[in-house]
Amino acid sequence: MSAMTPSSSSRADANRRHILDTALSELLRDPDASMDQIARAAGVVRRTVYGHFPSREALISTLVDGAVEALSEADGVWSGTEEGDPAGSDPAEAFARSVLAVWEVADRYRLLVALAQRTVTVQGIRDRLAPLRAHKVRLLQRGLDEGVFTSPLPAPALAYVHEQMLFAVLEAVNDGLADAAEAGPAATVTVLMSAGVSAGRAAELVGRLSGRG
Repeated sequence: MSAMTPSSSSRADANRRHILDTALSELLRDPDASMDQIARAAGVVRRTVYGHFPSREALISTLVDGAVEALSEADGVWSGTEEGDPAGSDPAEAFARSVLAVWEVADRYRLLVALAQRTVTVQGIRDRLAPLRAHKVRLLQRGLDEGVFTSPLPAPALAYVHEQMLFAVLEAVNDGLADAAEAGPAATVTVLMSAGVSAGRAAELVGRLSGRG
């Protein structure tokens, strides 16, 4: 077998990216889309798809990795370095900004998130979200230390609670129980209140940051 040349490697990478983009579109449209459907939509034969992804589960797992990367990038756009946040000395504002930024991306992937929960193990999802969660733990700990947040739970446990709350709101939107346009700010207010921020303060803060105040 001859070695892969740079040009053939580039084509393979482009094909892989095209298959992933097509698969994401198809799965967001139809969470039960098969590998055959994805191959047809991508304009390739089924063997080509399996050449890059040995199973539907492997394909979905790769898409989940991409979604988590997008979430982390969205959070990092405003958060800057680990040593400081542009929100200044207010942990509640920093946390609200973080949740709103992440939600904006998560809402685009909410059908994929629901699909991933059926395909990827819970531990697998938790492992992927670990870097994003670590930032939330730092913000929560700072808020607890400064008395901005109050909770009987330690910061790492509270971060898990918030993570599951956001998953639940995504599911509620998928099931038609919450309006997609309102869910992000509402979820952010709910998360802040669960950390001990008053309802009035949480609503005012989120309204201002989301342009609804």
